[in-house]
Amino acid sequence: MVKEPIDLWIERHEREPDVVAKEKAERFLKAVELGVPDRVPIAGVAGDFLCQYTGISWYDLSYNLEKIPPAVLKFVHDFPHDWGIIFAPMMLEGFVLALAFPDFPDFSNTIRFLTGPVHDILKDKWSQWPGRELREDVHPQFRGGEFMEPKEYKKLIENPVEFLHCVILPRACPGLGAPGSPQWNGAWVRVGMVMQRILSFQLQLFVEIGKRGYPAFPITNAYTSADVIGDFLRYPTGAMLDMRRYPDDFKAACEALVEPILKVATAIPPIPPLTFFFIPLHLNEMLPPKLYNEFYWPYLKKVIETLVEKGYKGFVFFEGDHLPHVETILELPKGWGVAWFERPRDFIKAWETLKGHTTVMGGVPPSLIVGGTPEKIDEYLKDLLSKVKPEGGFILSPGVNELPKGTPVANVRAYINAGLKHGAY
Repeated sequence: MVKEPIDLWIERHEREPDVVAKEKAERFLKAVELGVPDRVPIAGVAGDFLCQYTGISWYDLSYNLEKIPPAVLKFVHDFPHDWGIIFAPMMLEGFVLALAFPDFPDFSNTIRFLTGPVHDILKDKWSQWPGRELREDVHPQFRGGEFMEPKEYKKLIENPVEFLHCVILPRACPGLGAPGSPQWNGAWVRVGMVMQRILSFQLQLFVEIGKRGYPAFPITNAYTSADVIGDFLRYPTGAMLDMRRYPDDFKAACEALVEPILKVATAIPPIPPLTFFFIPLHLNEMLPPKLYNEFYWPYLKKVIETLVEKGYKGFVFFEGDHLPHVETILELPKGWGVAWFERPRDFIKAWETLKGHTTVMGGVPPSLIVGGTPEKIDEYLKDLLSKVKPEGGFILSPGVNELPKGTPVANVRAYINAGLKHGAY
């Protein structure tokens, strides 16, 4: 029986994990630096497919730490990749928590995500969790919320940190109680204890993953101002209405939020050869170019440029169809980082616009992996890589790495196989 490329790669992970990890690190760094590596790096997958394949539930992935390592280690063994993101335990958007504590660099960045145990303490209204508000087999959900009135923009602008800490958190997190109360103080102590336990768990898990042929690069977190407002304060719809009804207040609030965002991001210093800052974009697809260029891009650009000047590389997830705004990325310095595109209506056009300037990640519709066949996946990736591979500076990835239940195992293997076969230089 002839072994497939993925099987041979798995065997190399087992036989010489240190060598494989070194190759991955060099390959990934070369792509990030707009160079031509030995092969196009392949990004990993996760999501419901991970749960389905390993038999772990979303409740377990959110709360039962002892059940997570066997599942994750089996998954990264059976579906090897060059670089990927697996949240263990599962995490949801929670950058507002970090923004409330930007002057505490020892923990502001670590509290950036919401977890199930933290949700149990805060009772936050931004998220819902399996075994709590949701069934145990359902993916955790970020809901967002509206916890600020338009008339309160002035207070946000005057002192964004104090406003978030003293006004927004008590409204959105009833588990905290009143600021300064015994309940408030006790809740934050409990959050600190939970975070310490989770961080210790993650460190040990990452060590175990590293032993299996996976390099690790430090990563810090940033955000864009308009998404802070849309995600945590006013819902996206409220934020978009405010751009038209209260344009000056919205811009001033965005400007005021830049400094604390940068404080959170720089809490983890850049470490050579690569330290990423991660920014997920949310309002970008919902805005026409006029509003994007006036209310969104200037503040995102300022955050990116400032962090790049300080020695970081960007890793920005351009959610939705970012094609209407793709040319603004050319305003950033060449080699600023990685642009991960979810579903631009014309991926090749996005690539042609940015090649040689920005490392591009994506190109594989998740629907192809979910509903295609191994033959169609191989054909698609062969064609895609023939167009983008020669330039270098490209990372192969699905538009979103969380694949749903029902994704055929053979198709995920075909995705990795095709990358190994057709991605070599």
